[in-house]
Amino acid sequence: MSLTVLTDSDIKHLLQDLTLKDLERFQDQMRRSLHEYSTGTQDDDCCSLHQPRRTVLESKQKRTTLFMPSTSSAGIGMKVVTLPQPGSSNDASDSDSISTSSSTKNPSTPQGSLTLMDKTGLPFGFLNASETTAFRTALASSLLITPRTKVKTITVFGAGKQAFWHVRLALILRGPTIKQINIISRAFTDRVRDLMKSFLEVPTATKEREGWTNVKFSVLSPAYGEFARLEKEYIRASDVIFCTTPSTSPLFHHSILTNTEGRKKGRLIVAIGSYKPHMIEIPLEVVAQAVKVHGSGHHFHRHAEEGGVVVVDTIDGCKQEAGEIIQGNVSAKNLVELGELVMLSHGIDPLNHSSAIDDSDESSRSSLDLHNLHIDGSGNGDATPTPSSPLSPTSPPLARSMANVFQSENSTSPSSSRSPSRKSSFSFRKPRTGSTSTNTTNSSGTLGMLGKEVQTEKEDSMSRWLRNGNVIYKSVGMGLMDLVVGAELIKLAREKGVGVSVEGF
Repeated sequence: MSLTVLTDSDIKHLLQDLTLKDLERFQDQMRRSLHEYSTGTQDDDCCSLHQPRRTVLESKQKRTTLFMPSTSSAGIGMKVVTLPQPGSSNDASDSDSISTSSSTKNPSTPQGSLTLMDKTGLPFGFLNASETTAFRTALASSLLITPRTKVKTITVFGAGKQAFWHVRLALILRGPTIKQINIISRAFTDRVRDLMKSFLEVPTATKEREGWTNVKFSVLSPAYGEFARLEKEYIRASDVIFCTTPSTSPLFHHSILTNTEGRKKGRLIVAIGSYKPHMIEIPLEVVAQAVKVHGSGHHFHRHAEEGGVVVVDTIDGCKQEAGEIIQGNVSAKNLVELGELVMLSHGIDPLNHSSAIDDSDESSRSSLDLHNLHIDGSGNGDATPTPSSPLSPTSPPLARSMANVFQSENSTSPSSSRSPSRKSSFSFRKPRTGSTSTNTTNSSGTLGMLGKEVQTEKEDSMSRWLRNGNVIYKSVGMGLMDLVVGAELIKLAREKGVGVSVEGF
């Protein structure tokens, strides 16, 4: 077997020429792997049960090194990456700078490598991890961009590689609909200039093909006299907000999104920059609003639908490392993994991939009409629990559906069990097979049809929420993402003759 070696420049070359078709291929592999991670059993290679936890080493110089093993049906991966030293000037504004640095200085980006092996352990790929890490994080986030009904205005906090790739993939996917991109940074630094330059240098032919030649870019920093007013204006106008900084305090005041005016519009908020318990990007009040039970009655003020959950890449990882989840005391019952939603948001029945979900235009709705959705559960009162409280039977139907869908399918058998810490609000799982009496065929068939109708209603409700509602996605990253992207990069490199091939390694 040959070993393909890809340098950082090789990977940049491959990714800068990425077409929509290429990106959709990457998305498809990521989507299926995350779905298997979240919903699979021990028989599935990507299942969470087969994903070892990453090891973290802290040096005396306060540098953090991560060892991230992973496994999938394609093989085995190991990424070793050292993160920028906290508190340095290089780490001041965002998690990944797009500029390069010499080995004599503190690196401004995560430095490391990714090794890929087949299922027998034979190495077939060795990649620089810097660009790969930023791209794979943005790729996972892009799975929630695709189904959004409206992506017109984007605001990004930070100006590094993560900021670049999140915006870049959004432009590839939704270029014709995007009109404005706002960049908010702590200061107008060289990295901000580099970020702006990277978009300006995209060939005109590429911009025309992707449909964003007339997109307007703006940069805002606290040094500007009217920063507070413009920040509020930018955030409230945004359809998508990317947070890409290792901040230890909220990036904006919660009232911008929690008061009546701020709640009128549905937004997708992606937070990927904070990766330790003391770090936080999204105000805790905004997180609490996302998981809060708002009651089932009519609201005097129109507001976008809340799902009652925070979407995460990995429940285990976010419960241990995500400041917004830890400091906000968000229960695992109020978390749902991206892998449990990606097939739904892609218009695929998670139990039957041949079934499509209705994609009717709901862009004009500020609050979904789900009050007639029948879901098991009974109770009295109109309690409003804290973020750590479980969803009650008085929750709005969408929130209840998030908590109850297929809850009865959770098995305690070795073949389908999940660790207690990973039990999320719901799980799309394949029905377990077993012996049943033939005398109940007709009745079970009727009940099955009714159950399927109810399930379809639930899926339609969640699909509408993903398209139009307020969705928060928190990611701390995991090795499986690197393995998926790395394998696709090796495949793409071999197709295009990029990189160095070592025969008989």
